[in-house]
Amino acid sequence: MADLTESFEKYIELKNITVNSNGRMILNIAHAIIPADRITACIGPNGAGKTTLLKVLDGLIKPDTGTVSYVLVNKTALVLHHMPMIKASAKTNISLVRDADSTITASEIDKVMERVGLQDLATSPAHKLSAGERQKLCLGRAILQKPNLVLLDEPTANLDPSATEQVEEMIREFHQHGSDVIFSSHQLAQVQRLAQYVLFIDEGQIKEKGPVGPFFLNPQTFAAKRYLHQELIIE
Repeated sequence: MADLTESFEKYIELKNITVNSNGRMILNIAHAIIPADRITACIGPNGAGKTTLLKVLDGLIKPDTGTVSYVLVNKTALVLHHMPMIKASAKTNISLVRDADSTITASEIDKVMERVGLQDLATSPAHKLSAGERQKLCLGRAILQKPNLVLLDEPTANLDPSATEQVEEMIREFHQHGSDVIFSSHQLAQVQRLAQYVLFIDEGQIKEKGPVGPFFLNPQTFAAKRYLHQELIIE
């Protein structure tokens, strides 16, 4: 597929990106334009490189070779699938974000606790929160960072339907409040509900990308067709 940068107001350009680990190539992207002006989903098999790509986009991982260039995206927030919690209250855990930005006020923290629906659990031990509540806490941290782009790794993995619906609504709110989103997911129905654009990653490469509707209706690569066939049968 052609990279039409003029159709994206904000985008990330990857050139000659490689990431290796223990002698294995995790990412190998010669060139790609990734939109950062809409909700974009990363899909692909386990071990395809989705989480590593998100870490590279955030700057958490420096690629072994290549460059990552941002056009109009100047602040990212990354929420990984397993974010650590300290043995303290939910409010203390969400307040850890002040270590990176001391300008965040106590009032802002209280407002975000209310926004993510955790105001009644502020004094509860974070490690005793449900999986859905912990995810809301992590998303609250991201909100406090005031990012232009939010990167989410499997944001609803292991959540029940109610918590999944709440987290999906928060993802839409990020977009509505001016923070665009790139998220990874194995739930193809979720991708179709939330995303406007899709990146299909397989064997460390972005093998196909484009608007969600055409991708699901008529994938262009054999790898994407095989993946969709396998996953849709499972769903």
